[in-house]
Amino acid sequence: MITDKPLFSFFVISDIQLTCRNEISHQKLAHALQDLHEIDPDASALIINGDLIDDGKAESYNKFRGILDNQPHPKEVFFTIGNHEFFQNDGNEPSISRFLEFSNLEKVYYSKDISKHSFLFLGTESWGPVGSQTKDSAVLTKEQLDWLKDKTSHLKQDTKPVFVFLHQPIPYTLFGTDIEYYQNSIIQDQELLDILSSLKNVFYFSGHSHFDLRFSKMFVDNPFNMVSTGAVYNTWGPDGEGGETVIDSFGSQGLYIQVFTDHVLTMGRDFTNKRWIQEYQLDIAY
Repeated sequence: MITDKPLFSFFVISDIQLTCRNEISHQKLAHALQDLHEIDPDASALIINGDLIDDGKAESYNKFRGILDNQPHPKEVFFTIGNHEFFQNDGNEPSISRFLEFSNLEKVYYSKDISKHSFLFLGTESWGPVGSQTKDSAVLTKEQLDWLKDKTSHLKQDTKPVFVFLHQPIPYTLFGTDIEYYQNSIIQDQELLDILSSLKNVFYFSGHSHFDLRFSKMFVDNPFNMVSTGAVYNTWGPDGEGGETVIDSFGSQGLYIQVFTDHVLTMGRDFTNKRWIQEYQLDIAY
């Protein structure tokens, strides 16, 4: 039983996939925010790790902002861009511009410090078209990778955990990432692995798959800690034929993280039933 007090705590959710006309997506976002606030009204931050909206449209961002502003949540809210932010399909630049305007960011990658701990946010800079290698994949430019190398070079001697967020998972790591659709989920996956592997205590958070946190191998620790952030909108799983399918249209999941002096406690949350996911209670020493 943990008796020491955490240094700080934060929430991570992803894959809300909200649109103006989908009231279920509105209800699920509001319900998740309410539940998290009841768990810990003093959490330091909320991270929303991609696929905030489903169609890439400005009106959906406006609806998302309205729900967020009308529900309790930490003052500090940080966003990453997902593949669905590009789904208006009018080009990379307009899609990224809408995301940046909504999130009040200058670039899709950036860093923040929370309680003297480093948080690094990454994001794809390209999408599509359908049928191409980069459809739904994260494309990390040389500029972004060079920025990440510079950030990590200053953290190599730091023994504190470093929290990294990207919507897409690294292929062949978490459960389901060997499915053909996910085998190119990050085009520069090897470069990303090489950079992050240089650090001592990386916690890499990804969404995208919607795979239920109750499955095994939704967390792996080689070559560093990789954590699935679940999905707020619905939960998926294998279809038994080498693909994937929705397994619970009512499913809605996310994470609550407490950071201690020598370990990180990551707890999966079932928002639909307002209870902890017992299969996803990770106490990770560092």
